[in-house]
Amino acid sequence: MSDKKISSRIFSLEELLSRIAFWRALGDTVVFTNGCFDILHPGHLQLLAGCAALGDRVVVGINSDASVKRLKGTSRPLNNEQARAQMLAANIFTDAVVIFEEDTPENLIQALQPDVLVKGGDWQKEQIVGATFVKGSGGKVYTIPFLEGFSTTGIIDKMK
Repeated sequence: MSDKKISSRIFSLEELLSRIAFWRALGDTVVFTNGCFDILHPGHLQLLAGCAALGDRVVVGINSDASVKRLKGTSRPLNNEQARAQMLAANIFTDAVVIFEEDTPENLIQALQPDVLVKGGDWQKEQIVGATFVKGSGGKVYTIPFLEGFSTTGIIDKMK
């Protein structure tokens, strides 16, 4: 995949809202997931494949570098937000990537109004940020089974 094709999948919020409107005009179902995605691993790939199976377009929200530091500590992220966005944008299952500054994607979810919200199986549905909003808007919320043995923290621990 060329650099131009990868970068064309990374959006500002305003650009993404326009793209989602276009997709919806085509009748496409928009699926949203989010996370830090610091080191892309098989667990992430399983999540993204699961998202793709639930709709037509997969949008991935990633925490900004500042947000990751607040959530995971000052030694994170290992990869900066642009590198993480590029890795996700290059993935066959991903149609769009957007970076958000807040610690949770609540505001982003409300702006995007996805048809489907997805998180990994390590989340209980009632704990998923944005689930109440998505369900209240007529959308659906799913969890994808957690792939044991794969986590960024686990990978970092092994490296140490």
